[in-house]
Amino acid sequence: MNRQIHAWFATFALLLVLTCAQQASSATGAAGMAAQASPAQGPALKMRPAPKPDEGNIQLDVVVTDKQGIPVTGLDLKDFTLLDDKKPAKIVSFRANNALSQRADDSTQVILLLDAVNLDYLTLSRTRDEIAKFLRQNGGHLAQPVSVLLLSNDGATVLLQPSTDGNALAAELNKTNAALRVIDRAGGVNGDSERVGLSIKWLTIIAENEAKLPGRKLLIWTGPGWPMFDRATVTPSLESVRLLFDWAVDVSTTLRKARMTLYDVSLPRHDPNLDANLLDANLYESFLKGVKTADQVQSANLDLKVIAIQSGGSVMFPDNDLATQIKRCVQDAGAFYTLSFNPPHADHADEYHELKVVIDKQKIIARTNTGYYNQP
Repeated sequence: MNRQIHAWFATFALLLVLTCAQQASSATGAAGMAAQASPAQGPALKMRPAPKPDEGNIQLDVVVTDKQGIPVTGLDLKDFTLLDDKKPAKIVSFRANNALSQRADDSTQVILLLDAVNLDYLTLSRTRDEIAKFLRQNGGHLAQPVSVLLLSNDGATVLLQPSTDGNALAAELNKTNAALRVIDRAGGVNGDSERVGLSIKWLTIIAENEAKLPGRKLLIWTGPGWPMFDRATVTPSLESVRLLFDWAVDVSTTLRKARMTLYDVSLPRHDPNLDANLLDANLYESFLKGVKTADQVQSANLDLKVIAIQSGGSVMFPDNDLATQIKRCVQDAGAFYTLSFNPPHADHADEYHELKVVIDKQKIIARTNTGYYNQP
């Protein structure tokens, strides 16, 4: 099969899976997961909730660190400049948050996701052990509530309810060996496409359900994520690219409204043949720029690492100390800033706007949502 035919089948199979995934699915698990949910609810996902009287329509959580990744505290509104499509935007509300000052709707929850869809059993088992190692750090005293989800063929199941007792969570996690069954999926392009569709679908459902709850959420995806296909060398149909674009809009919008930041941590891959027909994972940086129109979208724009960076999160370099990777991500929960603004008038649906927060200090890094889709 030559490169052109392979790319066409990859695109077609992915779009077929995404089309099927738009239908409502039964979500398993306990609190936080709806009995019936779908990531593609049409206009409902694009409606803005009514803002509080003292806040703008769009709310952003901003993590500020130095170049070593240490959180920077003590900043004030005057230190921040918000750029919307490179133009200064008025910040309507601003507050600094830390572990002592957080109000109820700024409390932060950490969600760890075990990926049984995209990991082999051995890696999945090692990942679980590393999560237990993280939970037992600091004598098992967790600064924020932590819960654990399992993504499998049946959807996202709540393995462990939120708790700050890391020792109790680790003990319960060690009892879940029977639940860690990887999916025996079809091989080749069709199997890869199925993994992509299932992963993106449930990422959106998780965020959609968490949007109903107050506070900020850090979703730490433990694994390299789903496959990233090669660029198509043929022109797909207008219907196909529109479907991918709609998913890109829905994922971005739902994560932002849920105040959910996505992180990617993973162990090194030891199988050189795994996903051999896909792009090198390091090439995700080529797709970080927001997609403005449907004719620009590719399947790689929906890669886990791309979505993580665009949500204001981060991607950790794979290594064997997964517990430390998780710890570095959770640092973002300790201190952050919340600001809001009102977007300008939109001339058309799904109007993409680039966002950037600039700090009036040297050697300071600010991370937040890198863009949003504005609606009329």
